[in-house]
Amino acid sequence: MTYRILIVEDDKGIAEGVSACLASWGMETRRVEDFRTVMDIFAAYAPQLVLMDITLPYMSGYHWCSEIRKVSPVPILFLSSASDNMNIIMAMNMGADDFIAKPFDSNVLVAKIQALLRRTYDFGGAAPILTHAGAVLQTADNCLTYNGQKISLSKNEYRILLTLLQNKGKIVSREKLMEALWQTDSFVDENTLTVNVGRLRKKLDAVGLENFIETKFGVGYVIGGTK
Repeated sequence: MTYRILIVEDDKGIAEGVSACLASWGMETRRVEDFRTVMDIFAAYAPQLVLMDITLPYMSGYHWCSEIRKVSPVPILFLSSASDNMNIIMAMNMGADDFIAKPFDSNVLVAKIQALLRRTYDFGGAAPILTHAGAVLQTADNCLTYNGQKISLSKNEYRILLTLLQNKGKIVSREKLMEALWQTDSFVDENTLTVNVGRLRKKLDAVGLENFIETKFGVGYVIGGTK
C-alpha cells in the first residue's frame, strides 16, 4: 500500500526536503501551498497521515489540527521549532499523535511516521474515509460530517452515499444502487430508491451541500458539485 502524506509546512525548503525523503521510502506526498484552504485540500487528498507545523500563515497548526479532528481520526504529527513542553502539551491536547522538534534527523522522522502508520493501519485501526467538497463519510461509524456538523444517516442512505462516493466521477445506475441496498436486507424497488435518495438530498441540502447528488435522467446518479 502506498500511503498518502499531507505536508502542512510553510517553509518551502523543509517541505520539499521532507517530500523527497518520504518519496524515497515509497510514500506519496502533497504539500499545502495555500494555507487558507487546508481543510479543502485535506478533504480532496484524503491523506493517511498529516505532518503539521505550528506557525503557519493565516491560522496556526493548532487550529487546523482541531478542524481535522472534527471530521477525521487520521494521525497528525507536528513538526516545529517551538518544542518547549507547553507547545508539545498544547499539540497533544488539540489531537496530535506525536511531535518532532526542528531541526530533525530525516531517519527519525521516517521512523516516527512508519510507527504511526503501523499502529493506525496495520492492525485494522482505521476504516476508509471517503470525501467530496469538504464532506467526509467515515465508514467506521457510518456517519457524514461537514463543517463540523455530524449528519445521521439511515442504513439505506449510508449505503447509497457510500456507493456513489466509491464511484466518484462516474454515473451509478439505479440498478447498481438497488443492488447495493439489497445488501442491507431492505426490500428495494424503484420507488424505495427514489424515496431514499430524496430523503438523503434533503439532509445534504440542510447543511449546505446542495447538488451533492446529481440525477442523470434515464441513467442514474453521480456525485456532483455543490452550489
